[in-house]
Amino acid sequence: MSLCQDCVKGVRHEGTPSGQFKKIKDVNCYVASPEGDYAKDKVLLFLPDAFGMQFVNNQLLVDDFAINGFKTVMIDYFNGDPVPVEAIDDPNSGFDWMVWLGKHNQEVTRPLINNVVAALKEEGITQFAATGYCFGGRYCFDLAFDNITTVTIVSHPSLLKVPDDLEKYASTAKAPLLINSCTVDQTFPMEAQAAADKIFGGDKFSAGYKREHFEGCSHGFAVRGDMSDPQVKAGKEGAFKAAVEWLRKYEFTSSA
Repeated sequence: MSLCQDCVKGVRHEGTPSGQFKKIKDVNCYVASPEGDYAKDKVLLFLPDAFGMQFVNNQLLVDDFAINGFKTVMIDYFNGDPVPVEAIDDPNSGFDWMVWLGKHNQEVTRPLINNVVAALKEEGITQFAATGYCFGGRYCFDLAFDNITTVTIVSHPSLLKVPDDLEKYASTAKAPLLINSCTVDQTFPMEAQAAADKIFGGDKFSAGYKREHFEGCSHGFAVRGDMSDPQVKAGKEGAFKAAVEWLRKYEFTSSA
């Protein structure tokens, strides 16, 4: 279980977010809803990377999921203390990963997710899917372990113990699993990708499994990739397309 230097590398994307900041059960969230009619009883939980809810790249992805028909809620499980975005601009800033990670362990962050889920259930939400990037991939697994979510998407996940968490998912979870992987990823390397295929592939996981692989991409590509690089641009857009198709395949759709 680890993080890597690529967890604080990447490129800021251009665009104007259109979602709204709101508190759900005293937890700050960023929420985007589809225009027109959509299923009011379903929410896609967006579990961000270490740059958190405040990072424009994450906000734009949330908006894109809403444009495609999914009400999406991004949770500020860092409670206003994400990795500063300046770390992208200055990789040699001296940011201390271990100190930051110690302040945002599961004992601190998971209760905030639980509070939001409980509040959304009180509002009438009956079905959750989860999409997680890097740090957020860990929680996609945990929510599936607890059978809170019905669909799981992870992109370059971090903090997983391989093969233990993969085996636990296969034996415990019921949510179909999509993994967006890449060529260079210290936190989910080729060996981990091969282990996932061995455990879930060949219809071994009856709920559903697929792993997409994007050549020429590095950890973080699906949210912080350099869009001026054709391969990375194709990877970033391909991971999003795969996520939308996965949600639709398992009927996590906008139609009521």
